[in-house]
Amino acid sequence: MTSKTTVKTLLILGASGDLTGRLLLPGLAGLIATGRAPGLRLVGAGSDPWTPEQWQERVHGAFAAASKTADANGRNALAAVAGSTEYHQVDVTTDGPLADLLARLEGPIAIYFALPPHISQKACEVLRREQMPAGTRLVMEKPFGSGSESARELNQTLATLVPEDHIHRMDHFLGKATVLNILGLRFANRFLEPVWNRDHIEKVEIVFDEDLALEGRARYYDGAGALRDMIQSHLLHIMAFIAIDAPASINERDLRDAVATVLRASSIKAPYRDSTRRARYTAGTLGERTVPDYTAEEGVDPSRNTETLAEVRVDIDNWRWEGVPFLLRSGKALGRRRKEAVITFRPVPHLPTGFSGVDSPNQLRIGFGPDTLQLDVDVNGPGDIFALDRASLVAELYATDMLPYGEVLEGVLTGDPLLSVRGDTAEDCWRIIEPVLRAWERDTVPLEEYDAGGAGPADWPTAVVG
Repeated sequence: MTSKTTVKTLLILGASGDLTGRLLLPGLAGLIATGRAPGLRLVGAGSDPWTPEQWQERVHGAFAAASKTADANGRNALAAVAGSTEYHQVDVTTDGPLADLLARLEGPIAIYFALPPHISQKACEVLRREQMPAGTRLVMEKPFGSGSESARELNQTLATLVPEDHIHRMDHFLGKATVLNILGLRFANRFLEPVWNRDHIEKVEIVFDEDLALEGRARYYDGAGALRDMIQSHLLHIMAFIAIDAPASINERDLRDAVATVLRASSIKAPYRDSTRRARYTAGTLGERTVPDYTAEEGVDPSRNTETLAEVRVDIDNWRWEGVPFLLRSGKALGRRRKEAVITFRPVPHLPTGFSGVDSPNQLRIGFGPDTLQLDVDVNGPGDIFALDRASLVAELYATDMLPYGEVLEGVLTGDPLLSVRGDTAEDCWRIIEPVLRAWERDTVPLEEYDAGGAGPADWPTAVVG
């Protein structure tokens, strides 16, 4: 059973880091401003010797945007949280200091580990179950571990501290709007389900191309790369929601069981020179900004051969999807921002003689930010009624006003693990990509190059022509 105890204190470890200021606090602000975090106390902790004024400045700055759009009650709630927050300098890897801090905070407490995976592991190892106040929730930021073995060890450590339903492995890509839009489309429309299988679908592409370069994140990114940072951490789960069989309900047990079933059947097959691709950006321009070669970015170690663009073919070996390629791609410094899933249907078996024009396969596009739905179909064009033309049916999907981190944080504060990643699936995501990582380390797959601001290598299966 899932506890519904309301969290009283949110403790952020790594409070002085980039993640906290850029994403976590603004997401929390949206919850507070809309009355969905009543009575919450915010406490920050980090290794940096910040003064109370420095922490207050960070919180006020992160809350500013939400305060501008909030009503009077929302502004008062934000001011109350910002006014009562405090910061503690703590070495979380040393036995004692973190436990002492927990003992002084009002429970139930949600401990958010906004830390690198190896630091989170050490912090959990120095804690003991008896030091956890009643109802404590542990919130782990992705990537969860650095491989299947470290993920398994971290899962075992967490299990000694709190029950599984009190562990939230965060993936902000699994915000409620995105997930429920996919599930609603899949299972609330009868006409789709009969064709949602290998007999009618030719391929599925899930693409997350960013028009941002490194943006000062070399310390983390150069040790991760696109495959770990995006495909392992996020896109495999989006793939699973597109591929799952209909669950009996959308409660956490049924839905997460369905996701786990898909991921257990998934793999990237050798030879990896055929099923995977990697590339790194060179100097170019993004808009009006000049971008240096990736290897010249501050903090980058060229010898790592870190990829900034990755593409893999995932095969799901089950009755529904056998033989259908799921192409997952993500990269940085691309000229076109592209965040979507594209489902390409098989061509019609026979086009009646007499039609002219191009009969191209139908495509269904699910856009992520903005959330859109586009169905591309062939219809009779203007003029010659025997000539086929392409038409697009477009709809905007429901998009919440809440930031993604606000959506997943709400699940933490209310004790709902629905949108958290379960321990077994976190390990499976590493299992899927680890053979590829080993092959890339041996240089069995060439590291290609593309110009920053360009479209990426033109011969990749997911390349956009024109």
